[in-house]
Amino acid sequence: MIRILRAAQTAFEEPRLDDSWVLPPDTVWIDLVEPTREEELAVERSLGVLVPTREEMAEIEASSRLYQEDGATFMTATLLHRPDPLDDAPQSGPLTFVLAGERLVTIRYFEPKSFPIFADQVGRQPELCATGVTTFINLMEAVVDRTADNLEFTSAEVESISKHIFGRQRIRRFDAVLARLGRNQTANNKVRDSLVSLARLISFAGFAEQIEHNADARGHLESMQRDIQSLTDHSSHLSTNITFLLDAALGMINIEQNSIIKIFSVAAVAFMPPTLVASIYGMNFVHMPELKWMAGYPMALCLMAISAAVPLWYFKRKGWL
Repeated sequence: MIRILRAAQTAFEEPRLDDSWVLPPDTVWIDLVEPTREEELAVERSLGVLVPTREEMAEIEASSRLYQEDGATFMTATLLHRPDPLDDAPQSGPLTFVLAGERLVTIRYFEPKSFPIFADQVGRQPELCATGVTTFINLMEAVVDRTADNLEFTSAEVESISKHIFGRQRIRRFDAVLARLGRNQTANNKVRDSLVSLARLISFAGFAEQIEHNADARGHLESMQRDIQSLTDHSSHLSTNITFLLDAALGMINIEQNSIIKIFSVAAVAFMPPTLVASIYGMNFVHMPELKWMAGYPMALCLMAISAAVPLWYFKRKGWL
């Protein structure tokens, strides 16, 4: 699908392609969403540049993601999205930004939340997309803000897990805690990968012809670079915190297991003397003195009870129970 935004407009147009279609001269933003080969060729004819394919966008080496060709600047970053609104685990994928002349081209195969958010802002403030460069700068700010929101969500989840682990209420199911920690570590790793790719993209964008001699645009990029660096530092701190909570949860599991084993060990030791008494008086030898004693049975029961109570009292006094 091709969506185009023209200068001073507040909504996208979705043109129908035919052999006579040409790109309107006042177009500032071309948004290619899961484009077909026909749509890619139409944009290539209009701009005079080659649009990267989905396979080329997936390349991870920097030379394939950040380059200049035919007077255009191509920049690919890893952005976050949630295919399932009911799933709090973000996914990531490549998204390409192309500055070609006075136009911005975006090529994507998923729907990052930052795009509809920015589109709503443009509906209220058309000046955000006055030119291709301003569109790129303002869209990148929306992308960085949305990435920060994802990081804040993960940070809040980790804080909730920390209170759950170290709270006064005893944890019944550590498997759920470990699963939550694993999900948040994965989410944080995806956020960090996205931030690293955005930092490279913004750094490279400064070499674009449309931005290199634009002091205002360079200032915006430098500000975003500082924001991304602070978010990256926060992500690193969050990763360390998750590792600590994982170690703490495993330590809690060991303590719980040791407590259970201690109960069984104390019980086994406490009942050894009664077992000895029962074993002696259960042999039924003919010449056993207490065999025909009327008080023998109550005496044996009392002896077993006393021999069990004394070790338990001793363990409690020592603080082992």
